[in-house]
Amino acid sequence: MKPILRVPLRYGAIAGVLGAVLLIGLFYTGKHPFLIEIYLDFRIFIFGVFIFFALKELRDYVYGGILYFWQGIIASFLFTIVFAVVASGLIGIFGSIQPSFVSEFISQSMQKLQGVRGELIDRVGKDVYESNLRALPATNAWDLAIHYYIQSFVIGTFVGILLSVILRRQPKA
Repeated sequence: MKPILRVPLRYGAIAGVLGAVLLIGLFYTGKHPFLIEIYLDFRIFIFGVFIFFALKELRDYVYGGILYFWQGIIASFLFTIVFAVVASGLIGIFGSIQPSFVSEFISQSMQKLQGVRGELIDRVGKDVYESNLRALPATNAWDLAIHYYIQSFVIGTFVGILLSVILRRQPKA
């Protein structure tokens, strides 16, 4: 297997397991991890560390000190795919095994939505607010896993572009 595939796959699998374990650990602390704002999400740190070391390994040990931006983007994207699949799969399985994971998310989300009702209605409209409130009880573990999967791509894209720019090194002319 080519290093541009092998390295991000390895780092993504390790980070995916770590991400799922951290999310499950956060769940047992009392505040549901899906209700933490995305800018405070621990994935930003995990992606930063793991993508950094994956790109650094590719640059320093595989490509002899050279890393093009496109190589960094491809490796970061592969890392993100593997992380998202592994972590989301483990979260879906955990949510299916532990029903309180989903039920606590629903109850804490309803409390949060009702706490900011007036402000939220002003922002999104009453119809959208009420339809979201009605749809919330139908949420299942795999809905949460898909949500986590999508959010991982948002975070991974941002961090991957940033680190690909920082770590790129081209041959001197």
